[in-house]
Amino acid sequence: MARLILFNKPYGVLSQFTDRGTESARPTLSRYIAVPGVYPAGRLDRDSEGLLLLCDDGRLQARIADPRFKLAKTYLVQVEGEPDEASLEHLREGVRLKDGPTRPAEVVRLRDSAKYTHFEMTLTEGRNRQVRRMVEALGARVLKLVRVRIGPIAIGGLPIGRWRALTDAEIAAVNGVARHFSP
Repeated sequence: MARLILFNKPYGVLSQFTDRGTESARPTLSRYIAVPGVYPAGRLDRDSEGLLLLCDDGRLQARIADPRFKLAKTYLVQVEGEPDEASLEHLREGVRLKDGPTRPAEVVRLRDSAKYTHFEMTLTEGRNRQVRRMVEALGARVLKLVRVRIGPIAIGGLPIGRWRALTDAEIAAVNGVARHFSP
């Protein structure tokens, strides 16, 4: 059975084990994870935090990361200002970006304050910086972005900067979802 690791990636950490091409070394996964043979199944932007899966099975890794398999990814989003319900409805219907229209997103408003809006957003595709670009298309700006779920796997109470191996049952659940969406 494949080995899968759930990591709660801190803000500012690259979703890779090395930082090539820069003079000043930025923090990478190698600072937190010393498990041979596992690699990220997808990416999480340096300025985003939360759930990142790492895997030692290339086929499963590709299925987790590939948008064709529509594995849902859920984020907690903090936005500057207070987008109205019509703006959130645009996210739910899909937004037109430079690289084409997005699939519809599930969006649930969690709370508002005078300066910020917090909502949960679930996507079934994985374009580069997609949540940020969708929110920016509405004229708003993401201040904080935390991925809390990939398919059937939730980050739960895992502390930031920590990782744990997925259980056999969790791996079977990910495998089942990934197979379900096979072409």
